[in-house]
Amino acid sequence: MASHPPFLLQNTLTGKLEPLEPQDSNFLRMYSCGPTVYSYAHIGNFRTFITSDLIVRTARAIGWDVRYVSNITDVGHLTEDDVADAGGEDKMAKALKSKEGEQFANVYDLARYYADALNLDWQILNLLEPDVRPRATEHITQQIEAIEKLIEKGHAYETADAVYFDVGSFKEYGKLSGNREANQLEESVRDIVVDPNKRDSRDFALWKKDDKHLMQWYSPFGRGFPGWHIECSVMSMQYLGEHFDLHGGGEDLIFPHHECEIAQSEGLTGKPFADMWVHTRFLQVEGAKMSKSKGNFFTVRDLTGPESKGGRNINPFAVRLALISGQYRKPYNFTFKTLSDCIQNVERFQAVEKVAEEGLKNGDDAPDTLGDALDSCYERTLHAMLDDLNTPLAISAALEGSKLITKQETLSKASAEKVKAWLDKTNALLGLFKYDNGYNPATATTEDTLSTKVEHLLEARQAARNARDYARADEIRDELDQMGIEVKDTPNGPTWKKKAKI
Repeated sequence: MASHPPFLLQNTLTGKLEPLEPQDSNFLRMYSCGPTVYSYAHIGNFRTFITSDLIVRTARAIGWDVRYVSNITDVGHLTEDDVADAGGEDKMAKALKSKEGEQFANVYDLARYYADALNLDWQILNLLEPDVRPRATEHITQQIEAIEKLIEKGHAYETADAVYFDVGSFKEYGKLSGNREANQLEESVRDIVVDPNKRDSRDFALWKKDDKHLMQWYSPFGRGFPGWHIECSVMSMQYLGEHFDLHGGGEDLIFPHHECEIAQSEGLTGKPFADMWVHTRFLQVEGAKMSKSKGNFFTVRDLTGPESKGGRNINPFAVRLALISGQYRKPYNFTFKTLSDCIQNVERFQAVEKVAEEGLKNGDDAPDTLGDALDSCYERTLHAMLDDLNTPLAISAALEGSKLITKQETLSKASAEKVKAWLDKTNALLGLFKYDNGYNPATATTEDTLSTKVEHLLEARQAARNARDYARADEIRDELDQMGIEVKDTPNGPTWKKKAKI
C-alpha cells in the first residue's frame, strides 16, 4: 500500500494526540466496552460503538490486521455506577421488575432478548462484527480466579459483605481520570459506602456476597456475583493478552470503570494494561441531554424501524452518517435537520453506485477521465480519518467525489470501473451507503404488500397520463402521498421510496 501519515488518536491516558503504534507491527489488538443488556441501546451508545468501528475500518484501510473484542455485560452493573464502588440494584434485576420486563420468564431470557436486539441494531447500522463478543456471565470462573490472585498479591481483601480491591495498594490509581486524592473520592462516595469493614472508602468491590441475588454463583468467598469492573479486565486480557494496544468506550466510563480496570489489571500482571485509551464524548439530541420525559430519547429502531412498529422509517445509513458527522472527541448535537441532510447525502452515494453499474453495463470504450480525481478524494478521506478520526473532513472529501461523478452525463466502462473501485474503498472506510458486514435486510411481508400496491398505483397513474387524464393522475399521486410514498418522475419512468418520518 502507498505510504500514509501515522494513525493519530487522542490518548486519554496522556492527554495528548499520539500515533497508534501496535506492539506487534501492523496487528492491532483493541477492546471496546459494550453495553449492559437490560434494555435497547440508544443512539448515544451507538455513537461510541461506531467510533470503535471506524478505528477498525481505518486500521484495515492502511493494511493492518485487527483483533477486535467488544463485550456484553449481563450481570454486576449496578444502578448507582458513577462512583468506584457502585451501589443500588443490579441493572439486569431492576429491568426484570419493570413493566417491559414482565414479558420475560427470568433474567437470563431478558439478557438474551436485549443482546439479540443489540446484534440486530449493530448490523442495521453497518457496524463490523467484533472478532469476539464475550459475555460476563460466561466468564465467571476466570473472574473468580483473578480475584483470588489479587488477594494473594495483596491487592484485595475480604469482608463479611464482599471482596474489595485495595486502592491504596496501587499507587498509580487515578492516572487515567485524575481522581487521585483520597479526600475528594471519600466526599463523592459518602452516601454510597455501606460496608463499615472497608479499609478505604475508595476501595471497590470485586465480588458481592449475596445469596438472594437473581444471578449468583458459588465462589470461595461465598455465593454472589462479580463486580462490574473485574469483568472487562478478565475478558479483555483473555482474548487480547495482558498488555494490548487500545481500549475504547464512552467518556462516562473514564471514571470509575476504566480507572478501576487499570488498577486491578496492572495489579494482577505488573504490566501496562492498554497503551492507548480512546473515549467518545456525549451525544445531545436537539440541544439537550437525551431523556424520555423530554421526548428526545431514541433507539436505533425508533428511527429506522417501520411506522407499523412505532419507527420513523429513516434510512439506517443516514442515521450512521448523522452519528459520525461530528468528530468523536467533541460533544455532538444530533438534530433532525442534520438527519434530513444525511438522508440526501446517502441517496447521492447510492445513486452514484447505480450510475457506475450502468456504465459498467452500457458504457462505451472511451478512456477513463475520473480515476485520478477520485484517487485524490479517497486519499483525503483516508488522511482525515488517520488524523484522529476527523469524520467531518472525511465525509466532505467523500461527497466531493460523488459530485464529480454526478456531473458526468454518462460513464465509459473505464471510468465506471474507477468509480466502482472508489465507492468500494470509501464504503469500506466509512460504511456509509451499502452493507459490508454480512447483513442482508430481508423485506418484511408488509413491505411486500406495500410494494405491490404502489407499483399498481404507479401503473394506473402512468396509464392516466398516457390518456391525458391528468386529473386522475394527480389523484393517484395524492393517494400515494397520503400513503407516505414519495414519487420522482425520471426519463426512465417513475421511481418511489417510503418517506422518512422526520
